[in-house]
Amino acid sequence: MKTAVIAITRNGVRIGSKVTSGLSQATLYVPEKYAGAAEGGTVYDGALKELVARLWPEVEGMVCIMATGIVVRLIAPHLRAKDLDPAVVVMDDAGNFAISLLSGHLGGANELASRCATLTGAREVITTATDVNGLPSFDMLAKKEGWVIDNLSRIKDLNSLLLDGEPIGVVDPTGRVQSVFHGRGVLSYHGSFGEALGSDAKGYLFVTNREFSIPSDKLLLLRPRNLVLGIGCNRGTLGEEIGQVVTSSLKRLSLSLKSVCAVATAEAKRYEPGLVAFAASLGAPLLCYQSSDLNGVSVPSPPSHHALAAIGATGVAEPAALLASGGGILLMNKIKSGNVTLAIAEK
Repeated sequence: MKTAVIAITRNGVRIGSKVTSGLSQATLYVPEKYAGAAEGGTVYDGALKELVARLWPEVEGMVCIMATGIVVRLIAPHLRAKDLDPAVVVMDDAGNFAISLLSGHLGGANELASRCATLTGAREVITTATDVNGLPSFDMLAKKEGWVIDNLSRIKDLNSLLLDGEPIGVVDPTGRVQSVFHGRGVLSYHGSFGEALGSDAKGYLFVTNREFSIPSDKLLLLRPRNLVLGIGCNRGTLGEEIGQVVTSSLKRLSLSLKSVCAVATAEAKRYEPGLVAFAASLGAPLLCYQSSDLNGVSVPSPPSHHALAAIGATGVAEPAALLASGGGILLMNKIKSGNVTLAIAEK
């Protein structure tokens, strides 16, 4: 976690030095008058609010060694959303407390506060309701498993039901929810969406890559990133065209774009601008395979004479998708649309 540690007093610099030395990717920022007291620290000029404004979009975590009131006023103009704001931890000038102030779960402030406390001998202060009641939270579950939260506002609703002891119906083919909660909370586990919706649950948690419409404002969808797009394209194909083919295909199959974890193709397409741009737009890696590896995969579609002539591969989309899925299954055999060939596999 790229972390800024900010101290404004001599004693704060001493505490900040301990924190910085124990964290990876941490930088200590100090006023010029304390430059000599902070070995390896970065001296900042100007107002403290200007420093915070500059660092806010650049860091993942911020440890502020000063009064909580000061920190609240400094960060207030920059707050966006709980999934976007960096973790903010406040420590007092005597090093008594490490307070998780902002983005406790998704941003990692609770973990950062615990780490600061360990490094300095301070007492960690955690106030998130699930933590203080000894319960896992659905947002932390998603973060730990690498799942995408489909609708962040539902986290509050489901965590509230969890805290109130209300029944929650769960559909989770991965089995991870049951493993993490391990009997805590009133959770019932079901084999299908219909079965869960027919239960007496007050809210629902579905772990799925599928898209569907259910008339419930108490449904939380967590998206495992387990879909692989195998893509072949002609030279010069725009990322926009690739995106249109992918979007329409996923919609037809009722699959979520948020569950895409990788784009797979032939080595010959590693630097294809449109394909590179499309993968980057998803935040997904572009995995490239040699023709010999592609030819070693059994696929349902007949060989492509075009691909064979161009790069020596009997196919691209299907074998690339299967290779990237690690032995998964094809959910969609290859289709050809304009300049794009697409296959979809599930890990």
